[in-house]
Amino acid sequence: MKTPDFTASCPIPISQYPHVLMAHGGGGTLMHALLEKVFGKAFSNPILDTRHDSAQFTVPPGRLAMTTDSYVVRPIIFPGGDIGSMAVHGTVNDLAMSGARPLYLSCGFIIEEGLPMETLWRVVCSMGEAAKACGVPIVTGDTKVVDKGKGDGLFINTTGIGVIEHALAISPQSVRPGDEILVSGDLGRHGMAIMAVREGLQFESAIESDSAPVVAPVLELVKAGVEIHCLRDLTRGGLASALNEIAEAAGVKIAVEEKAIPVREDVHAACEMLGLDPLHVANEGRFIAFVAAKDAERAGQILRRHGVSAGAARIGRVTEKSAPLVTLKSAIGVSRILDMPSGEQLPRIC
Repeated sequence: MKTPDFTASCPIPISQYPHVLMAHGGGGTLMHALLEKVFGKAFSNPILDTRHDSAQFTVPPGRLAMTTDSYVVRPIIFPGGDIGSMAVHGTVNDLAMSGARPLYLSCGFIIEEGLPMETLWRVVCSMGEAAKACGVPIVTGDTKVVDKGKGDGLFINTTGIGVIEHALAISPQSVRPGDEILVSGDLGRHGMAIMAVREGLQFESAIESDSAPVVAPVLELVKAGVEIHCLRDLTRGGLASALNEIAEAAGVKIAVEEKAIPVREDVHAACEMLGLDPLHVANEGRFIAFVAAKDAERAGQILRRHGVSAGAARIGRVTEKSAPLVTLKSAIGVSRILDMPSGEQLPRIC
């Protein structure tokens, strides 16, 4: 994906307004300038440019998918991404988990008074670039400014609409014994990238977030006729939570092998240092796929053709209909129960 260019200066005169003021959310000339010169410039497209209270658009035939999410990550700019690009990636990835092709996005900004205008401009530009790279226009939105100390910089909400152009029933209820489980790449990088910044940790190699859109490999799986039963992105709670949620919804037993699950050495070391399990750590560009056994090899080949899923691996299978249970076979051959994390180990990472 093209690296965003943040060299252009913010179109709001920094000499006059170096920080966001309450007046930027007050409905007057400053708010108009913020909307036109920052958001309007970065997100410009024919639907948004009508400047109407609601977006008007057409949708192609098919079932619609809709999702919404809010992003409160701290810090708002981190190695490998920022809150703006992550908001786009997270929402289009949620749509992709239904096998949907994303069509349109909305966004809502809660901005804290005092946020540097250059920081806001960088995030908005990054968000605009991410939306363009995903081929998904931001067609409507909202901006609010809250008192200093009430918003922690910047919060973003995004809603996405997509179209489902296939007849597959991609959901946990479609999972069945014999299904093979694939993960799209290495785990734990997003959470560790955030923690490295927060804690001031230094590693021999930089750990960057895996934040990225996964729409392309998912849609190719669908187009290729792979029998997909379920997809799930591995955000809060990581792989462990996703597997347990699906096992519970489907009423099945799942067995995975630890040595098959890709985790980079530096990420593993960082997790050990912080007392964390990489299987519980959030990701922003990874997903698991439950597919019919006959298609598992082909599905892996398709995933590995895409950069975002080049490290795809088969990690386990659904063994039987039973009381929900997820087991993990260790490298030495001992199996244990893989539970959900009991609480949020890493708050404010998405």
